[in-house]
Amino acid sequence: MMVRNTWWQQFRQQHHDGKQVQSYVRTGKTSPRKASKLFFYLVKPIGEIVGHADFIERKVGDPQELWKEHGHESVLRTVQQYENVVKCKPEASFIRFENLYEAERPIALNSLLMLLGTSRLQRKGFYVNRETAEKLIDLMK
Repeated sequence: MMVRNTWWQQFRQQHHDGKQVQSYVRTGKTSPRKASKLFFYLVKPIGEIVGHADFIERKVGDPQELWKEHGHESVLRTVQQYENVVKCKPEASFIRFENLYEAERPIALNSLLMLLGTSRLQRKGFYVNRETAEKLIDLMK
């Protein structure tokens, strides 16, 4: 999952504060639909995988209903912040996860590209198989 550093720092802070289940808010139907792990890739200028978490589910639906149900899991503190993110879109996605792990050794973009055997990452994120996921987790230790 590609995220900005500000979101990552807030996820980390919530985790340190004891929040078990967290949600990343996006607009529309966004990836992932099915997964077991989420990897957090910080976009430019950092360009590193900095952690992972256990994927719970992706919930898509009416933005107001999702906020009522899962807003407390988000790093967004107010309805106004949430509305600025969803921008009157007809659907929102809450990507729910738990057990956030911060990488002891983040994985740089060049190393990630070599491991994946590609020259660039897809903007909306990407899926990896279990074997690659285990390699990524081992590299972060």
